[in-house]
Amino acid sequence: MELRLDGRTALITGGSRGLGRAMAETFAAAGASVAVIARDQAPIDETITACRDANPGGTHHGVAADLADPALVTGAHEAAVAAIGPIDILVNNAGTSAALPFLEIDQDAWETDFQLKFFAAARLCRLCIPHMRSQGWGRILNTLNASAKAAGPRSCPTAASRAAGMAMTKALAGEFAADGVLVNALNTGLFVTHQWQTRFDREGGAPDFDAYMDAMGARVPIKRIGDPSEFANLALFLASDRASYLTGAAINIDGGLGPVV
Repeated sequence: MELRLDGRTALITGGSRGLGRAMAETFAAAGASVAVIARDQAPIDETITACRDANPGGTHHGVAADLADPALVTGAHEAAVAAIGPIDILVNNAGTSAALPFLEIDQDAWETDFQLKFFAAARLCRLCIPHMRSQGWGRILNTLNASAKAAGPRSCPTAASRAAGMAMTKALAGEFAADGVLVNALNTGLFVTHQWQTRFDREGGAPDFDAYMDAMGARVPIKRIGDPSEFANLALFLASDRASYLTGAAINIDGGLGPVV
């Protein structure tokens, strides 16, 4: 089964590293024109170069912006639209892992987490949906994680902001399904990403990064950490015409790690 996005435009937040970069390259290779929003210019440039290599005929563009700042969201969207056209596929992927004992989370941490992971996604949905409705076709994918369904101890503020994202996914799916706008979530588990490399560099605890990942993967039922390309392949299916009857779902992609379906 071939999955194509020819003629489509995709906007991916947190698109310069890890899962976001994998989706950007995969969507570009499938024929889409891709815009990514992220904070750091250098990895953005690397991702856009990779997209152009994958799809020289497309238009690809990077926008440097911190979506935790509400004042920057509209401008980032406008810059993406000016470069690649109105957005057909929105992937709300921006976010970091923030998990602390509850009594150690101050007000600033709560607000920053929700601004980045929930409110930025809500703002971008509001900006992108009118075009999707007008053409009778659109896809919105929200990257969440397993704690959205089953929050463990010491999992806030991420567990709370991701649960809010899952509720929004279901609400928007029901509201806009008749308009051809399909909204789904992907609940991640453990993947080899820049965040884990940063944590390893800070904490160590293994001879090298590969050993660190292998030790972490031992607790996953499938006995390994996921590769970002595996996440991107599912995202590509959900963004394509092949997923034309699938909306309002929050799909676990975690090697069986999550305790609920």
